Amino acid sequence: MTDAAWLQAKRPVSAPLAGPYGHPFHPILVTVPIGAWVTSLVFDIASHLVHRPGFLSQGSQWLIAIGVIGALPAAMAGFLDLFAIPTRTPAFRTALVHMTLNLLLTAAYAVNFLWRHSAYTSGGSVGWGGLALSAISIVLLGVSGFLGGKLAYRYGVRVADENTQAEGYTPATSAPNTRPTA
Repeated sequence: MTDAAWLQAKRPVSAPLAGPYGHPFHPILVTVPIGAWVTSLVFDIASHLVHRPGFLSQGSQWLIAIGVIGALPAAMAGFLDLFAIPTRTPAFRTALVHMTLNLLLTAAYAVNFLWRHSAYTSGGSVGWGGLALSAISIVLLGVSGFLGGKLAYRYGVRVADENTQAEGYTPATSAPNTRPTA
């Protein structure tokens, strides 16, 4: 592959929507669904450990909804990043698997939300089916996150080139000491 093709994956397709060069929006946007979904699983488990679990069950359901809603802008930014990757490359194939897993996860959480909403029993623990679906989804979320990390840290998708990165390690020129002596 040519250097031009490799550098293509580092440049944003649309800087206002996907983030400027070397600072993509996708990684920061994914923190909302990841945090919400992980916390919802903690609430699911906790709902089986406390005497009055209703607040945890309801909180978990809303965290799932927040995660699904938060996944939409994250997916849009990720989709724009996908367009920057040259096709027929290992990075592109990895990105397709990453995207597919994330779309399936978002659909699974949407189904989980609807399932809980239709089966809500005021004040009860989260059902074992919903808890199992959340646990399986978290495992798949970890696999997808691994692939996202591979895209950024191994293939350098949307990561600044090494010359730009080197700026952070170049010692600053020191200004002459202008402090008065005592």
